[in-house]
Amino acid sequence: MDYIKIEKKLKKEMDKERFAHTLGVMYTAAALAMAYQTNIEQAMCAGLLHDCAKCIPNKKKLKLCEEYEIPIRTSERRCPFLLHAKLGAYFAEHKYEVSDPMILHAIEVHTTGEPQMNTLDKIIYIADYIEPNRENAPNLSEIRKLAFEDLDRAMLQILSDTLAYLRAKGGELDPLTVQTFDYYREQQVTNRKAFRISGKPSRV
Repeated sequence: MDYIKIEKKLKKEMDKERFAHTLGVMYTAAALAMAYQTNIEQAMCAGLLHDCAKCIPNKKKLKLCEEYEIPIRTSERRCPFLLHAKLGAYFAEHKYEVSDPMILHAIEVHTTGEPQMNTLDKIIYIADYIEPNRENAPNLSEIRKLAFEDLDRAMLQILSDTLAYLRAKGGELDPLTVQTFDYYREQQVTNRKAFRISGKPSRV
C-alpha cells in the first residue's frame, strides 16, 4: 500500500487537525498491533483511512449513502455524523482500492462499535480514542495504559465514558453503541465469575 500517496491525498481533503488526528490513529494502531502481535499493515491501513469521509458535510453524507445504497439506521438519519464510518469504508474500497474485508469492517465499526469485535476492530476503535492528539477525553491516561494491557477492558471503559458523556449533554445514543457496551460489560462479568471459579480469566 502506498501510504505516502494516500497521506498526500488525505492532507488535501482534511483540515489540519483532522489530518494530525488521522496520522495519530495510524501510528497508535500500529503500536497496538505490535503489542498484540497482530497484522501491522492492516492496522496502519485502517487507521489511515478510518476518517476518510469525516470532513464531508452531514447532508452530503446522507445523500451519498443513499446514492451508494449504504443502509442507514434511524439513529444515523437523526445524527448523520455517524455515517462517516460506513461511508469511509465505502471510500476505502472504491476510492482507495482496499479489498481486505477486515480493514473495511474495522473502518465501518470504528465509531459505534459492535458486539463481538475482532482484534483489528478493537485496535482501531481504541486508537481513535487514545491517539496522542487527544487531550480532553475522560480517564484518558488510565485508558491509554489499559489499552496495552487488555483490549476488552479498554473497550468497556471507552464505551462507558462515551455513553455517559452523550447522556450528560443530551446527545443521540446510537443503539448499536449501547448494545456494544452491554456486550463488553457482560463479558467482564463472565470473566470475573470464571476467575473466581478457576483462578484464571476467561476469554471470549
